[in-house]
Amino acid sequence: MVKLLIIADDFTGALDTGVQFAARGAATRVVTDLAYDFTLADAEVLVMVAETRHLPPEEAYDVVYRTARNAREAGIPYIYKKTDSALRGNIGSELTAVMDAAGSDTIAFLPAFPKMGRVTRNGVHYVDGVPVAESVFGKDPFEPVKASAVAQIVGGQTEVPVVLHRLDEAAVPGAPGIQVYDATTDEDLARIGGELGTERLRLSAGCAGFATALADVLGLNGTEPQMPQLPSAFFVACGSVNPVTLRQMRWAEQNGFVHIHLEPVQKLEPAWLESEDCGIKIRIWLEQARNSGRCILDVNDPMGLDDTAVYAKTHGLTTEDLRVRISTQLAHLMKRLLDGGLDAAILCTGGDTLLALMRTVGTAELTPVRELTTGAVLTNFVYRGKTYYIISKSGGFGEPDLFCKLVAFVRAGSQKEDAVC
Repeated sequence: MVKLLIIADDFTGALDTGVQFAARGAATRVVTDLAYDFTLADAEVLVMVAETRHLPPEEAYDVVYRTARNAREAGIPYIYKKTDSALRGNIGSELTAVMDAAGSDTIAFLPAFPKMGRVTRNGVHYVDGVPVAESVFGKDPFEPVKASAVAQIVGGQTEVPVVLHRLDEAAVPGAPGIQVYDATTDEDLARIGGELGTERLRLSAGCAGFATALADVLGLNGTEPQMPQLPSAFFVACGSVNPVTLRQMRWAEQNGFVHIHLEPVQKLEPAWLESEDCGIKIRIWLEQARNSGRCILDVNDPMGLDDTAVYAKTHGLTTEDLRVRISTQLAHLMKRLLDGGLDAAILCTGGDTLLALMRTVGTAELTPVRELTTGAVLTNFVYRGKTYYIISKSGGFGEPDLFCKLVAFVRAGSQKEDAVC
C-alpha cells in the first residue's frame, strides 16, 4: 500500500524528489497518468507528475485538489507537495489545494535545497547566495521569479495566511496557515523534520531538499538499489534554455561531444517529421551517436544567433507556442532515434522534454534507480519490450563539467572506464 504520495509540479522535480526515497530502498514509482488508481499501486512511495507549473493558478488548484482528494479517499496517510526549488509555478494555489482536500488549516513548507545552493534565510529565498529574483531564475524566459521573499511569492497566490519560522524559533506551528521554514543546511531540514514529527508531517511541501529528511522521519527505507549495467554511449536530449545548461553544453563540446543544433523548422514544424530530410537527418545522427559515443541534440540556437526568435516572429508563434512545440518535436525526434536503434544512456534536460518523450512513446510509469550526482537522477522505462535508462536533470542544476562527469558514471556502469573528458 502507498504510504506517501508526492504531487510534483514538473517531471524532473518528480524524479529528483522520488529518488531520495528509492535511494533508501523504499519501493518508489513515478507516474504521469492523473487518472491513476492509487489502490493498485505496488509501491510505498508514489510520485504523481501533475505538470502544473505552467498552468493558470485556478487550473493548477483543481488538478492538485483532485489528486490530493483521491489520495485521501484511497487511504494514503501522507502527502508531500513537491514545489520548484527556485519558487517558480503556482505554489500558493497548490499548497492551498492540498490543505483544502485534506480539510487541514496548516501545512509545513520547507523550500530549501542546500546541496544545490538554494537556502531560505529570514524568509528570503536565495540561489547560490543571490536572492532568487536576481538570479538566473529571475530571467526565466517562460516564467521569471519576480520576488525573493517567500511570503510575497506564496501570499500573492492564496488568501491562506503565510507564517514564517526563523531558524531560532520552534518548529511547531502556533497559528494556522502555510508554515514557511528557514533552512540553510541539511542539518536544519533534518532538525525541523524531527521536531515536527510524523503527525504534523501528514501534509508537507518543499523540493528534493526536504525529501531526505522526510524519508528518515517516516521510516521509508529498505535495501539500497545497485547500479545497473548501462550502455556505454551517452546521448543528450536538451530541451532546456537555462544558462546553466548552456554552459554545460559548451564545456562538453569543448571536450569532444558532438553538438547538433536543431534548426527552427526541425524543432517547430510537425510536418518536417514526415519529410525525406528528417529521415536522412535521423540516419546521420544515429551514425554520429554510434561513432562518437557522446552526442548532444540541442534545441538552442548556436551562440550569437537568434534564428528561432526570428522564425517565431515571422510565423506568429507565442512564447507558450515555442515551449510546447519544441518539447513535443524533440520528443518525436527521440522516438525516431530509439526506433532507429539508438543504444545509449539518455540525458534529458528539462521536465517538459522528458514528459513529452514519455507521452510520445506511450509510457506512463518510470522507476527511479539512484541519484548519480545531486539533481541528476537515473531512472528507467520500458518501450517496445526494451528497458531504456534515462538521466533527468533540471535546467538550472549542475557545474559546467556535469555532462563529462555523467559520462564517467555511465562508463563505470557499463564497465567501460576509458577516459572521457
